[in-house]
Amino acid sequence: MKFGFYIPSHGPMARRGPLIEIAQAGEDQRYDSVVVGDHIMAPQVMRSAYPYSVGSEVPWDESGEHLEQLTELTFLAAVTNRIRLVSSVMIVPYRNPLLAAKILATLDVLSEGRLIVGVGVGWLEEEFEALDTPPFADRGAVTDEYLEAFKELWTSDDPTYDGQYVKLSNLEFTPKPVQKPHPPIWVGGQSKPAIRRAVEHGNAWHPVGATPATPLEPEKLVSDIAYLRGHAERIGRDPSEVGIAMKAPLYDAERSSEGGRRRFSGEPQQIAQDIRTYAELGVTDLIFDVRSSDLSRILERLAWLSEEVIALV
Repeated sequence: MKFGFYIPSHGPMARRGPLIEIAQAGEDQRYDSVVVGDHIMAPQVMRSAYPYSVGSEVPWDESGEHLEQLTELTFLAAVTNRIRLVSSVMIVPYRNPLLAAKILATLDVLSEGRLIVGVGVGWLEEEFEALDTPPFADRGAVTDEYLEAFKELWTSDDPTYDGQYVKLSNLEFTPKPVQKPHPPIWVGGQSKPAIRRAVEHGNAWHPVGATPATPLEPEKLVSDIAYLRGHAERIGRDPSEVGIAMKAPLYDAERSSEGGRRRFSGEPQQIAQDIRTYAELGVTDLIFDVRSSDLSRILERLAWLSEEVIALV
């Protein structure tokens, strides 16, 4: 089992000093990865429903502030040496595919092979409209083509691609990423199409668990993993090649759900047992959300999780 943590991309902690302190603390405590989310803008009036909340809560402050994801990851690459850098998730249709592939390859080169490309199709239709992307309704098909184009650009000496949304020819694309054949791709999303996309295009499925909207209890995860493995066998892929990189909040001890203790809350022994439970089911990576508007709180959570919980596993 490998462990990562979310780092702020908005609010008072999304500034040079706190970001350096948090990222370096995580690296010193031997976390495997640091994770950054992706939003370009926030609508003043929103029609879209956030899929990971039971109510109408959205994962940003009233101002709608967000740092740009890939720029923040590049900054983090410059102030760390070992920790993996994860986009979680990069909304694939937001960026021109040739430009996105170049930025990601550059990031992998400058970080000396530490990039993990977490990807998703997106949910905020207003953001698609503001960025003048291909149609929101086509985002799944667009994502599939862009991922295929990324791999073509990263691996081919003569990259060509002729799709509905991407056409590539007559170009040199160097430098290639350091990681071969390309940086790992984690595919986010809870749906059956997302699981199929992970098998067809990715190195891991990257769901969200332990939230009220997406609890992903062990019984559900078992079913989803069976579907993943079945699809892999149907298309002739070895199921063992597809990891499970799960995101989960780290709840304060006093937080509980109506049915009792929430997963990843309570005493260290209880959280450690949750980790063991998911590891036994096939989860290869756990990404914890330790974000807060208080720097000392983030640093305390990182240290407590590493020293009191992970040490038990």
